[in-house]
Amino acid sequence: MGMTMSEKILARASGQPGVKAGDIVWVNVDIAMMHDLLGPWLVDGGFRRLGGKLFDKEKVVVVSDHCTPPATVQQADILKFTREWARQQELPYYYEFEGPCHQVIMEHGHVRPGRLILGTDSHTCMAGGLGAFATGIGSTEMIGVLLTGETWLKVPETIKVMWDGELPHGVYSKDLVLKTIKDIGHAGATYQTIEFSGSAIRGLSMDERLVLSNMAVEAGAKTGLIQPDETAAEFLRSKGVLEELDMIKSDDDASFITTLHYNASELEPQVACPHEVDNVHPISAVEGKAVDQVYLGSCTNGRLEDLRIAAQILKGKKISKNIRCLVVPASQHIWMQANKEGILDILTEAGCFVNMPSCGACGGFTSGVIGAGEVVMSSSNRNFRGRMGSPKGEVYLGSPATVAATAIEGKIADPRKYLPKEVRV
Repeated sequence: MGMTMSEKILARASGQPGVKAGDIVWVNVDIAMMHDLLGPWLVDGGFRRLGGKLFDKEKVVVVSDHCTPPATVQQADILKFTREWARQQELPYYYEFEGPCHQVIMEHGHVRPGRLILGTDSHTCMAGGLGAFATGIGSTEMIGVLLTGETWLKVPETIKVMWDGELPHGVYSKDLVLKTIKDIGHAGATYQTIEFSGSAIRGLSMDERLVLSNMAVEAGAKTGLIQPDETAAEFLRSKGVLEELDMIKSDDDASFITTLHYNASELEPQVACPHEVDNVHPISAVEGKAVDQVYLGSCTNGRLEDLRIAAQILKGKKISKNIRCLVVPASQHIWMQANKEGILDILTEAGCFVNMPSCGACGGFTSGVIGAGEVVMSSSNRNFRGRMGSPKGEVYLGSPATVAATAIEGKIADPRKYLPKEVRV
């Protein structure tokens, strides 16, 4: 019997020739990642009591992103503590004010196919878009990883999700993953891997693939994997990764717990309604719902292609006078690229407010939170009650195109009417 991508990566990480789903294995961790909110601030006490020596400082990455820029004294204290901890540990890889950790570790070349990456954040699984087994762990578990470089994992079963065909005009990978989560359910892939494949997936850019792996956890998945190919290799080369890559893939005779087949050409824009990510409906069912704010950003959909799509829709137009539109590029690098292309000028002239890269508004931590009774259309990954501020608010999720179209009308809008037929950014 062949092995899945998950089994192959965990076999390598455990030093065994082969493992199978259900095995519990001790694994060596390639990258241990923490951010400010669930990192040094929480782990330092236990870490020091147990010795206080990192297993390998070259394999530990810390990113301050949730409290940047700080909005309270406590957040400022967390940032200060995180910065000083990184300095005391002489970490070569500490990043601050560069954007959400999942995007930042990719841009700095820490993510590579076949690696095992553990992070104190549920959306660490985004690295699976490059063929790494990446998953979130708790801060307490991270203490052991920091000290030993090891932990145990159960080898997950794999759900194979095949999207074939071509995405239609105005439909993007966000729509594709929302439809997938609707069918699997918000807990339907608990402790399983979702492996995305098919001709539609192979046709996606790196920016779009990362949306899929980022949101795998919204179906409960341990990670979300995509077989690396030349698109992934080109992305890594652009980040200075020139080594030979492990272009890992599942064997033809690998065992999957189930396989779902979809025809991408039949898909229309999708919207996740409050307060669960699997509460997904075609946009025709929710079109016209009035909103107070739209949010274009996050580690899910704040990348350059997302901003280009929004600019394509908003160029020469104005956002509704009844709402506010917050744009947060997914990293400082993306912010600069968007600025060079004139995208930020287009968005600002349309009435958007462009904020610095941060997890602030997405997680309801800093600038951009919503009040009681307010409604948001967001390009982010999660719409739990209270996610972006008041628990009495409502968060809808959609593609960047849907967010931009909604900004124009001040109510949930179908983006297809704002995109020329020949345009697919």
